[in-house]
Amino acid sequence: MGGSARHSGVLGRDNPLGQSQFQRLSQKMLDISGDRGVLKDVIREGAGDLVTPDASVLVKYSGYLEHMDKPFDSNCFRKTPRLMKLGEDITLWGMELGLLSMRKGELARFLFKPTYAYGALGCPPLIPPNATVLFEIELLDFLDSAESDKFCALTAEQQDQFPLQKVLKVATTEKDLGNYLFRQNRFYDAKVRYKQALLLLHRRLVPAEEQHLVEATKLLILLNLSLVYLKLHRPSTALRYGEQALVIDQKNAKALFRCGQACVLLTDYEQARDFLVRAQKEQPFNHDINNELKKLASYYRDYMDREKEMCHRMFASRENGSTVGEH
Repeated sequence: MGGSARHSGVLGRDNPLGQSQFQRLSQKMLDISGDRGVLKDVIREGAGDLVTPDASVLVKYSGYLEHMDKPFDSNCFRKTPRLMKLGEDITLWGMELGLLSMRKGELARFLFKPTYAYGALGCPPLIPPNATVLFEIELLDFLDSAESDKFCALTAEQQDQFPLQKVLKVATTEKDLGNYLFRQNRFYDAKVRYKQALLLLHRRLVPAEEQHLVEATKLLILLNLSLVYLKLHRPSTALRYGEQALVIDQKNAKALFRCGQACVLLTDYEQARDFLVRAQKEQPFNHDINNELKKLASYYRDYMDREKEMCHRMFASRENGSTVGEH
């Protein structure tokens, strides 16, 4: 996030009034807690709705103590996004209040007084007692998983009372949650979210004129299910979902590629070649597809060599048996 450079620039050492760094910074910050325990300064505006309670948020953040130009904890300095659920994964009260004041894409700076941060005890040895801390938080995205969970808990009859756009929104939320879990290598949990999304769409009776909206969302989910089952080492299931995606779009390169990968793992090399050649036809310069075809050629050569060796041994054994019989 480049937080250390921005931090040192804002909290410069020149101080003719004898104020501390955080005192000077706090003078231009907005009080969002009502008691000046959590102060906020927006660096970059976000867009859309505010984060909702119980949402899952994707954030980057870094934390600083006064007079420090680097984050106080390397584990706290999140150069890569982290998915967290409000009310469960966030331990600082101030951070939760801060996130609830943010919009997607927003980058903001917060000052947390001790009661909203690490309290009277601090967090030895890094955080001293009664420490005010500065956090820079970037909200990359958030998903209202609570809304989705409530909808999924309804019966099929109750869900049918809602408009199609509501069902598509919940299915997309489930898919996106699955994507975040997938990126954290939580493949089983991702699979559960993807299957829930697919179930919502299967339950729905859709007028013909709106079917294309459902098919477009379903295609993405089927592609993700095919991939996650490859990661779970279940190629036959991955192949089944890939083929379902091809029913929707028979020229979809990702679906063809997933099916080809599954067939390679199943050692059905002829079928794998068929899928991969079709995928290459759709995307001739796709690096992954071309590499998979090269690997397939190598696997096939090894397979044929083993077949020849097995045949050689079999016929050699028969010839030896015939010789013994003649004598």
